[in-house]
Amino acid sequence: MSYLALFDDREFISHAGLTLGWKIEMDALYTDDWRCLAKMIMEYENRPFREAVGIPRGGVRLGQMLNEYATGNPDDPVLIVDDVYTTGTSIREFIEENYKGQEVFCWVVFARNAINKRHIKALFQMPSKFRPEK
Repeated sequence: MSYLALFDDREFISHAGLTLGWKIEMDALYTDDWRCLAKMIMEYENRPFREAVGIPRGGVRLGQMLNEYATGNPDDPVLIVDDVYTTGTSIREFIEENYKGQEVFCWVVFARNAINKRHIKALFQMPSKFRPEK
């Protein structure tokens, strides 16, 4: 049986083209893990959504699990989800390409940096090197 670690300390290139010294490897999660993450998000999210759409590739499984909570009502906004937020590039590009001008809000499992957007929430927020000291 092959083992895939959730945290990988090898360098990789992010969607935004940044060289990062470690990666959160969400492919290590099982279906039950994704189902639990969706349930955890729903403990904090009270806005209705017509459907949950996962950003390919990392958010697809989370979107599938969150669709259990979708209303199907076309008047409700779309919930956009992703696994890991670093700069927000993948979310911005996905919304621009698929939901421009539509009402959406977003959730991610992990945020590697501070999120300065009101429409994006993270289940787990990592300390940010870029967050100003108070």
